[in-house]
Amino acid sequence: MRMHFVGSGNISVRLSLGLLILAASVGVCLGQTAGASATWRVQKYDLNVTLPDSGRSISVKATLTVVNVSSGPAGTLTLRISPSADVTAVKINNTTADFSKSEEKASAAISLQRVVMRLPVVPPGGTVNAVVDYKLNVKDNGGVAALSPMGAQFLPLSFWYPTPNSWYFARGADAAPVHLAVTAAGHQVLSAGSEAAGGIDSKMNGQPFFVAGNWDVSNLSGVSIYVPKDTGADAQKRAAETAVLFADAKTFAAGILGKAPDEPLRIVAGRRGAGFSSGGTVIVDEAVFRRSKIDSLTTMNIAEAAAKLWLGSAVTVSGDGYGAITEGLSRYIATQFLESKYGKDVADVERLRQRVSYAAVSKRDAPLTMVAPIDDYYYPEVANKGAMVWRILAKRLGQTEFSSALRIAMQDGNVNLAELRAAFPAQKELLDPLFDKVTDTNLLAGIPVAGAGDTKVALRNDGSADVTVDVTAMTSSGERITAPATIRTKNFGEVIFKTPAKIVRAEVDSDKMYPQTDYSDDVAPRESTDSDPLLAAKRLFDKQDFAGAETTARTLLRDLPRFDDLRILLGRALLAQNKTAEAEKEFRAVLDEKLPTARSLAWANVGLAELAAKSNQNDAALKFAEAAIISDAEYGASLAARNLRNKIDPASSVDASVKTFFADFDRAATANKKADVNALVLPGEVTRFVAGVAGSTQQWQTQVTRVDRIDANTVLVEANMNVKLLNREAETGMAVYRLAKVGGGWRLMAVDVFEVR
Repeated sequence: MRMHFVGSGNISVRLSLGLLILAASVGVCLGQTAGASATWRVQKYDLNVTLPDSGRSISVKATLTVVNVSSGPAGTLTLRISPSADVTAVKINNTTADFSKSEEKASAAISLQRVVMRLPVVPPGGTVNAVVDYKLNVKDNGGVAALSPMGAQFLPLSFWYPTPNSWYFARGADAAPVHLAVTAAGHQVLSAGSEAAGGIDSKMNGQPFFVAGNWDVSNLSGVSIYVPKDTGADAQKRAAETAVLFADAKTFAAGILGKAPDEPLRIVAGRRGAGFSSGGTVIVDEAVFRRSKIDSLTTMNIAEAAAKLWLGSAVTVSGDGYGAITEGLSRYIATQFLESKYGKDVADVERLRQRVSYAAVSKRDAPLTMVAPIDDYYYPEVANKGAMVWRILAKRLGQTEFSSALRIAMQDGNVNLAELRAAFPAQKELLDPLFDKVTDTNLLAGIPVAGAGDTKVALRNDGSADVTVDVTAMTSSGERITAPATIRTKNFGEVIFKTPAKIVRAEVDSDKMYPQTDYSDDVAPRESTDSDPLLAAKRLFDKQDFAGAETTARTLLRDLPRFDDLRILLGRALLAQNKTAEAEKEFRAVLDEKLPTARSLAWANVGLAELAAKSNQNDAALKFAEAAIISDAEYGASLAARNLRNKIDPASSVDASVKTFFADFDRAATANKKADVNALVLPGEVTRFVAGVAGSTQQWQTQVTRVDRIDANTVLVEANMNVKLLNREAETGMAVYRLAKVGGGWRLMAVDVFEVR
């Protein structure tokens, strides 16, 4: 039997914040359904929070100023909050109010809590002050809510604060200026906005959030960077690079959206919540500061955070299809920034990743005007298809006219999708199907047919809207020729290349402007049946057809030379065939890439470690293996690097305090005393692992073999395990534990690897 326990932040499952959101968003929120209009909107949040010295509950006094935005009088106020909140008192306009609590189902597994109060009738435009006292219990730490001696993190999707319109509301959750005061002894507290007497004030619209912890702080290029304590000189280099990146992205966005909001910019290293941003504060994976360069996902997160300084913060965005603006338009701007900073070939790889993400849901999506956060395809659609729509529009209009229309629409500080569409009346025929219909477009290219001095390529459009695209032909000598073509809905078209050269390949929509249900048939002769080119090569690699994987990867890299994920697969296929010189060339090319993924960086180091080990260059092999391990990027790469390191250098000195910790843990586990095991674990962490250990263990032996220091207070501990649980056979294997130093002693924070079977 194979046991594979994972804790939050585990390298084996590195969920982006977007995926966490999707996991939480399936179902229908009663009273918050698509098409419903808001009755109340928040004008200001004022939150006073006290973190406990011990225990799992925070105390909150939330003061909300809400306005009746409906067309009629309102005599009831309904607030939504986490079911884990114990609401003890409510005041309306300084008068104690009776309230009722009930469940509001979001899905079979997810609920919100409704707190309902009756109040004197409030006319349209009237305001009410509501004060809610409550405690919020955090049972298990996760991506959106965490509470421990190491600090705390409460993001909007934990529903930790009361609000009339939750994130599930189809026309946009409440967003307003926030005053936040957090009592957190011994911790720094960060949120959006400026530090003020008694707290943090954000004048822009946002949803309340905060993180508490301890960081080393650098102020560079107008950006404050919060990195884990004592992480070394390389971390400071990455901090400086991320600061420049954020500042440059803000300047670029200002060129499109107008004068930049005057709000502090912060980049905060975190073990959870990477990708979240609001009001100029963005959380990035703390491992970013241990890598040799900034990865592509982090770069996009920072660039999108810059665009969102306007979209959803300085400018209120609401109404049907609002996600196409907050997520789609910000992604379009962020990708354009990548193109300006790193080049079109790098941006095209990012667009490919966006296209692949959308293609996975394109056959079951909803129109952009109707898709809502309750849909599990919400983020893949609004961010990626939305970005594609804005790109098509900007190309047709020209960037100057496009930017001018955006600025005019947003100049009053409010915008919705209907207003933006009205700003482009001449483009109604283009925009209506892109926003109002599901994606049914599929463009196909035919085999080039040579004639007398020219070559014809048949085209087909299976969609319900006309398209105007570029068609690119490749000659036998590698020359590329491009011609425009308009293909009518549900019809055929043709493009003629007037050249005597032999055309061997044709591609419709070579810039990949249009959302489609299938991208693999854009090329003729067809090279793959997958919209995802990486999948086409990986399928062969997984079958151990390494020669086939090499051929497929080389073919696809012809058009995508900067696609680092595919180049890694090529390198691994070459290494498997013992083509060492060629494999090394590919791995080094990935490390030299301008903007690789974190996963590619890790696998490139693993590949170079394996090559060095083959040549008996053990010092170099260890260096590359440790770079892969410390980058904390992907489970498979980290495990491969550890196995290789152990073959080269099986012995390592171990901190005596770490050995003592595991001796205590083994005794507690074997004694089946859950309280003793819990005493060695950070509160709220690895609860499933603890439940699996305590109460069913006959044997638990941990032989610590290595310790990798992460920062001043965190280590990764590799160990050989001998385990026997009740009614199971004895099992052995490797485990990797993450320990945190709290109060001078070690606590278990996560189980990153448990390869025990």
